[in-house]
Amino acid sequence: MTGPRVVVIGAGVVGAALADEISARGWTEVTVVDQGPLPATGGSSSHAPGLVFQASPSRTMTELARSTVEKFRTLDVAGRPCFLPVGGLEVATGPGRLAELHRRHGWLTSWGVASRVVDADECAARHPLLDRDRLLGGLLVPTDGLARSVLAVQAQLRAAAGRGVRLLARHEVLDVRHTGGRVTGVRTDRGDIAADIVVCCAGIWGPRIARMAGTDLPLTPLAHQFAWTRPLPALAGRTAEAVHPVLRHQDADLYFRERYDRLGIGSYGHRPMPVSADDIRPLDAADGMPSVLKFTGDDFADAWRETRSLLPATGAAGIEEGINGLFSFTTDGLPLLGESPQLRGFWVAEAVWVTHSAGVARAMAEWLVDGHCSSFDLHECAVDRFEPHQLAPAYVLARGCRNFAEVYDIRHPLQPSGPPRPVRTSPFHPRQHELGARFLEAGGWERPQWYESNSPLLEGLGIPTPNDWAARHWSPVVGAEALTTRRTVALYDMTALKRLEVAGPGAAAFLERMCTGRVDRPVGSVTYTLLLDVHGGIRSDITVARTGPERFQVGVNGHTDLQWLTRHLPAQDTVRIRDLTPGTCCVGLWGPLAREVLQPLTDTDFSDRGLGYFRTRSAYIGCVPVTAMRLSYVGELGWELYTTADLGLALWDTLWRAARPLGGIAAGRSAFQSLRLEKGYRAFGTDMTYEHDPYEAGLGFAVKPDKGDFIGRAALERRRSEVRRRLTCLTVEDPHDIVMGGEPVYEGGRPAGYVTSAAYGYTIGRGIAYAWLPAELTAPGTTLHIGYFDRRVEAVVAEEPLFDPAMSRLRG
Repeated sequence: MTGPRVVVIGAGVVGAALADEISARGWTEVTVVDQGPLPATGGSSSHAPGLVFQASPSRTMTELARSTVEKFRTLDVAGRPCFLPVGGLEVATGPGRLAELHRRHGWLTSWGVASRVVDADECAARHPLLDRDRLLGGLLVPTDGLARSVLAVQAQLRAAAGRGVRLLARHEVLDVRHTGGRVTGVRTDRGDIAADIVVCCAGIWGPRIARMAGTDLPLTPLAHQFAWTRPLPALAGRTAEAVHPVLRHQDADLYFRERYDRLGIGSYGHRPMPVSADDIRPLDAADGMPSVLKFTGDDFADAWRETRSLLPATGAAGIEEGINGLFSFTTDGLPLLGESPQLRGFWVAEAVWVTHSAGVARAMAEWLVDGHCSSFDLHECAVDRFEPHQLAPAYVLARGCRNFAEVYDIRHPLQPSGPPRPVRTSPFHPRQHELGARFLEAGGWERPQWYESNSPLLEGLGIPTPNDWAARHWSPVVGAEALTTRRTVALYDMTALKRLEVAGPGAAAFLERMCTGRVDRPVGSVTYTLLLDVHGGIRSDITVARTGPERFQVGVNGHTDLQWLTRHLPAQDTVRIRDLTPGTCCVGLWGPLAREVLQPLTDTDFSDRGLGYFRTRSAYIGCVPVTAMRLSYVGELGWELYTTADLGLALWDTLWRAARPLGGIAAGRSAFQSLRLEKGYRAFGTDMTYEHDPYEAGLGFAVKPDKGDFIGRAALERRRSEVRRRLTCLTVEDPHDIVMGGEPVYEGGRPAGYVTSAAYGYTIGRGIAYAWLPAELTAPGTTLHIGYFDRRVEAVVAEEPLFDPAMSRLRG
């Protein structure tokens, strides 16, 4: 037996897969515990319908699903396969859903999964129970299918046990033991089990287990209805469990699967029915499985009515049995993966459905055994991604229920979040309301997208209108704000950007070790730099401002960055990290007249000589003390001006009074997006993530390989000479053809890459799309096409930046 002592809590489809994966990598001192019998433990895996659909707007989720399909296709128990490759068919009964299926086909193409949009005749031919006259078309994914989850559990546990993994059924976990901030084992109703690592794969019980480790999981168990029909004459005599594709009718929140001569019907169309993890019945007290609640027929009435309409053959059969089965939902619809920020050695793999189970297990095994997940980009699944308010029980419940209700909805990339809102507002929020701000939420913050008060600026501008999809949650005012920023000056609320204070006698050395650039520079210096993992992948792009001999202000991209830095703090108490965001605020004052606004308000010299580009200093703006940084994410002269939250409104009002006589405005996030793409500025999490290195992403300038050692340096030396793909700027001539991100890029008829960020460039008069492409297709002038719904949009590779390549406006 080798490797550390590992306890996996939960022997469902995730825990079983994880035991198989880590033991296959040589860790065999592993114990799997579950309160239920094996292999049907009584959790969600034991009643899961097993449909595996790979389409997702998230590349990561599609890749996790594809990995699950690939593994399950290799598994069997006594010759019984664990996966039935019957394919998947999503049908459209209205034009909006048909357009959505084209968009989903685009995602699958971008992520490398074969699919086709098919007509109504082919839908009916592939699934003869369908009423052909109801259909407009469908999306066919040949590699989708049915997972037999209990068989998959059995097969993977058997493989793990064959390598020495210990399987303990009927062991209820009562506590997670720990000493000195590190896990030491688990306590069960049958005794203690020592462990160096504990992985929580407890599914709907996950929040209860995690609390034993001092960890809050934003997970809500919700009941989901599933029913079986009586035998259908149309399926009589079937000897195969399933022949036709698994079926989704998402406009009615329905899915269907066969089981010999019966049809299974799943519905998300009923009211959300949340259950606290603490209220789930104990195994011995449950009537059957604890994860199965009594079927509530009234809630299923609409689903049954629509089923009989879409699949008329079901009408004469009726419902034989049904359940309200519990599944896990999170606040953002994504899994919870990684090590707890609160307790070293306590890991979670939670809110994972059968669809993604084997892929998640592979990812977690790589992460645990190798110290890094090399096969998947997990940044959007990190368990430490949540801000504190997003762990509040009321928030978790409300957002979990909303995600249940919207699971099959057509969701626009900019679709506003639902309640609870507002949660976080900047001090400028009252003034923004007065100006008619239209808000969207990010990280809990209310962020203006545009201001209706700027509508008079539209006269004579001729702002082009994009296509119907791109025009949702958009206004022509966006173009007016972007052009006004270029021509005069604008105030941007930048409060939502997370900022940390890193301080102490070891702060400079610590940041030098963490960052790719030189940050141990004189007080007043600001550095744009990167955080990397040991394999040279980009963890984040950040700014580091030295505000004192032992003090730095670090602008990061989110809570995960705070946790990354915290995990790497030196053992000696020489560095302290503090989140400044809640108690501070920031205005971006940008535009060619920014200095004319600011200089009369202060005695501090804000000339280029007084405060040069990428420099910082303290100053007073009127009566408000600020930290001013000469930075600009929109490509114009200006400053980020930080102050404490109590003085934020005074700062805004002071700047506003000075800007208005010069034609200054308040501008929103949509204009910001357009301006930053004109300058070629990258956005972490959208344009580049953990899987990309600086040289591929066009950020090699932020790496100083001769500065000394830093995390990821050794790997970069190899990757620098192996660049096979590049983040590339494309332009589109027709303003109607604005894309949104995630679309496939074609070279001829061959899929070659995918779009990350996109917007219309109001200054340059063209659409802009950044895309990941093979290096050989990135020469300026190369003509490609972007797949946008059912059309191909011509796009041309362009030199970047598209605006002010000499940087004269920034450095003025």
